[in-house]
Amino acid sequence: MMTDDLDPDVRAILEEAQRHGVIGRAPLASHIAQARAFYLLVEDLLSESPRVLDLGTGGGLPGLVIAADWSGVNMTLLDGRSSRAASLSSALTRVHLDQRVSVISERAEETGRRPELRGSFDLVVARGFGPPAVTAECAAPLLRLGGLLVVSDPPEGGVNPRWPVEGCAQLGLVIERTQRQPWALTVLRQVSLCPPVYPRRTGLPLKRPLF
Repeated sequence: MMTDDLDPDVRAILEEAQRHGVIGRAPLASHIAQARAFYLLVEDLLSESPRVLDLGTGGGLPGLVIAADWSGVNMTLLDGRSSRAASLSSALTRVHLDQRVSVISERAEETGRRPELRGSFDLVVARGFGPPAVTAECAAPLLRLGGLLVVSDPPEGGVNPRWPVEGCAQLGLVIERTQRQPWALTVLRQVSLCPPVYPRRTGLPLKRPLF
């Protein structure tokens, strides 16, 4: 269950990330509220102890907030930049979240090809990972059958053409629900396991997007 307010030690980690420019300049309270929205939008669709992966976590948003607020969540924070991953790993030990939160430092395309992680997550969240086609191709291989992807959209962005039906279907994804206010979020469900050809080799999803 979500706590009334964010753990002050976790807030301090986010404040430090913001001072270093890893988190944007908007009020931290707004960033935290948006992070919570990722989980609140699908909480009714998840089990009590879901496995969640934050794709391109950066300074820890939204994954660190979700892990701090919902004690049943088992969280993996993924970031391809080793310096950010190392900083998060150190921070998790300080706030005693390292027992149910782990950090992976590698490109998402590599993670999606790891047999022990492929098809193993109930939920993938992506706040600012990349264009829709890249996010979908890197997230879908990690989702179990029936798993969910929650991704942020620009405020003015509609469902299409950002998430075209045929393009998403190539990866086994369909649109589950959307939210436009107060933050634009799209939820996609993994209705069939992602084909084994995805993700393609590192860098190719961005160079040659599927849609």
